[in-house]
Amino acid sequence: MVILVLNCGSSSIKYQVIDMEQHGSSLLAKGLVERIGLNDGILTHKPTGKETYELHCSIPDHTTGIRLVLEALTDPSHGVIASLDEVKAVGHRVAHGGEFFPQSCIVDEEVKEKIRSLFEIAPLHNPANLEGVLSIEKVLPGVPQVTVFDTSFHQTIPPMNHLYALPYAYYEKYRVRKYGFHGTSHHYVARTGAELAGLDFDHAKIITCHIGNGASVTAILNGKSYDTSMGFSPLDGLVMGTRCGAVDASAITFIGAKEGMTFQELDEMMNKRSGVLGLTDLSSDMRDIDKAYAAGNPRAIVARDMHYNRVKKFVGEYAAEMGGVDLIVFTGGVGENSRELRQTVCSGLEFMGVEFDDAANDVRGENRILSKPTSRVKVAVIATDEELMIATDTYKLVNHLPLD
Repeated sequence: MVILVLNCGSSSIKYQVIDMEQHGSSLLAKGLVERIGLNDGILTHKPTGKETYELHCSIPDHTTGIRLVLEALTDPSHGVIASLDEVKAVGHRVAHGGEFFPQSCIVDEEVKEKIRSLFEIAPLHNPANLEGVLSIEKVLPGVPQVTVFDTSFHQTIPPMNHLYALPYAYYEKYRVRKYGFHGTSHHYVARTGAELAGLDFDHAKIITCHIGNGASVTAILNGKSYDTSMGFSPLDGLVMGTRCGAVDASAITFIGAKEGMTFQELDEMMNKRSGVLGLTDLSSDMRDIDKAYAAGNPRAIVARDMHYNRVKKFVGEYAAEMGGVDLIVFTGGVGENSRELRQTVCSGLEFMGVEFDDAANDVRGENRILSKPTSRVKVAVIATDEELMIATDTYKLVNHLPLD
């Protein structure tokens, strides 16, 4: 069963085409549409076993971009399917499901309206995600669609962890609470890591660290999200590429008053000009920070140490919350590729039962146990695969199978 997986951003479309069967899957193609809305748009199409294909042209909207994707998929030379009739379903990544969606669901008018109602609290993501759904309705009418939400996995977080100690009226009126993000990734790597470590996912204490330009840590207790570092928005928690993470709110109001900044300007400062970029004035990319760190740049040293230490703080906090931990998992662009991050976070955790294996840690982008055989707490690196999770949920829902 061929499933098209879409992740639509404001000016981009990431996609994968996966052939799903009940006991396995195979990637047929993946690609990226960039610079939507501009005259110099780009489609980069990577079919499995064939040469990469690039197209440069005007891509005025998402519908045009998706049409170009479908043309590439069926092209005689670089295509991977004979006709669009082979696409039996489309799965969409949607950033925010609010309190409406504790799990993935088949798209109908009510689902679309609820996604639309969340535009106000997810203005950078949900409008583009919904645009992908509406575009598929135009170019593949009648093909079932499924929405998979970043927030769904975290809907099991108990009130003591998802509510803020603000006047309760604001939760009642505006649903201001912790929602968490990266849920699809946290769920996938926790389950995959548990299998690799020989643990029962439904009876284990797992901490997952999704570390990329955006980053979050999640406590998973007996197969359910119990707490997570991102909050009402993806701003909270860890120090990230351009986001400040956890900060005293009074520091923000103080700066705003001193600088005469509007709420919108403060929001832009915290989300786009802070994090390791704001600390260093160099870059939001940890690879650049690593180079500056090695060269002895004092601000890069502080920024990287802060970034790593914040991850370690959440690992300790969540171990305390759950009464211990059986498995710590690293994933995401930095988590999968930075030996230094993993070693630094796990260093000093021997008191918790972590025996880290420095030799095993010499790995990038490969699933592997990083702890010694005698370690009471297992440590693993797992390459995340959110697209496969989306395709799996889509396959199950379309075929009326139960979700995990």
